[in-house]
Amino acid sequence: MIAVDPLNSASVLAAFGAIGVLVVIFAESGLLVVGFVLPGDTLLFPAGVLCAGTAHQPPRLALWQVLVCAAVGAVAGGQAGYLIGRHGGRALLAHTSSRRVEAAAARAEELLARYGYGKALVIGRFVPLVRTVLHPVAGVLGVPVRTFTLWQTVGAVLWSQTLVLAGYSLGTSVPHIDDYLLPLVGVVVVVSVLPLLIEAWRARRER
Repeated sequence: MIAVDPLNSASVLAAFGAIGVLVVIFAESGLLVVGFVLPGDTLLFPAGVLCAGTAHQPPRLALWQVLVCAAVGAVAGGQAGYLIGRHGGRALLAHTSSRRVEAAAARAEELLARYGYGKALVIGRFVPLVRTVLHPVAGVLGVPVRTFTLWQTVGAVLWSQTLVLAGYSLGTSVPHIDDYLLPLVGVVVVVSVLPLLIEAWRARRER
């Protein structure tokens, strides 16, 4: 028996490889409360690192498989989140007891109002927590299906492929970088939180 911790990116990648990327990114991209606790950025970047081989060790994951699974999981998860929002999402958000969900939903709604559907759906993909509720909120607000599908697909592909390829690039240029996956994940977490901090600072200045 293999014990798998779904909150730990290394555990998911070791147990399921590219399929684990697809499933986790799908859930993180729109399944509301479930997606909130799953790794997103911190899964894609290490997955890219593990796709890089060295002279002494072959790649642990196939790059093309990770890229495809990441894109499919992100796009499908976004569409699932939108459907959740269209069919009962308002009631689900109204009855949630999680302040994090409420805050992220409010931020997602503000993002859609401030930047418009297309820009918000692309930018929102790169903001942790917000991307999990952005798609259900878009469904609740009645964003047109074609507009949503186009721009959430653009955002999903840009976000997923950029992070995987960034990890792969680092893995091919720095020897034995996979020995330092834990510190790397910490760096990715810090970088991922920066958009939230910047947005909070801007909101505070406006107030």
